[in-house]
Amino acid sequence: MKVDSNNQFPKARHEKLIVKELPDETLVYDLVNDKAHCLNDTAGKIWKNCDGLNSVAEISAILTQEAGAPVDEGVVWLALDQLEKFKLLDRVPTAPPVFAGMSRRSLMRTLGVAAMALPVVVSIVAPTPAQAASCGQVCTSPADCTGACTNCAKLTPTSPNKTCN
Repeated sequence: MKVDSNNQFPKARHEKLIVKELPDETLVYDLVNDKAHCLNDTAGKIWKNCDGLNSVAEISAILTQEAGAPVDEGVVWLALDQLEKFKLLDRVPTAPPVFAGMSRRSLMRTLGVAAMALPVVVSIVAPTPAQAASCGQVCTSPADCTGACTNCAKLTPTSPNKTCN
């Protein structure tokens, strides 16, 4: 099966994202989906090099040069799979059959010790502005809730010590 070479140039999404690069990770906040993503060093470098001009092989070569050690294309494909799941790519390349559906575990078995640098993307759902403004007050009765806390009305005698949200 031949892979369409025109589709092998991944492009990172940059619209409606807030990006903060740190020494060992890249933090990405998605304003559309209200999710925060933490890309480890490897995933961050791969995402950064997804400019629509570099092929998967070229990204692998860039990482190899930066690391001073060979970086298998499977590492790049694994990162692209994760980045796609979290909607951080505008253009997603089609993985060759050998890499399609490759799990992190199978790649670790293939790469052995080099697997320490595997890409990792961790995501959390960010609270809405209303949730972030929670008073965090502990209620033992509805009378304990004052101010902007309105969820204490749901407090019942069988649910003591709830936190106001």
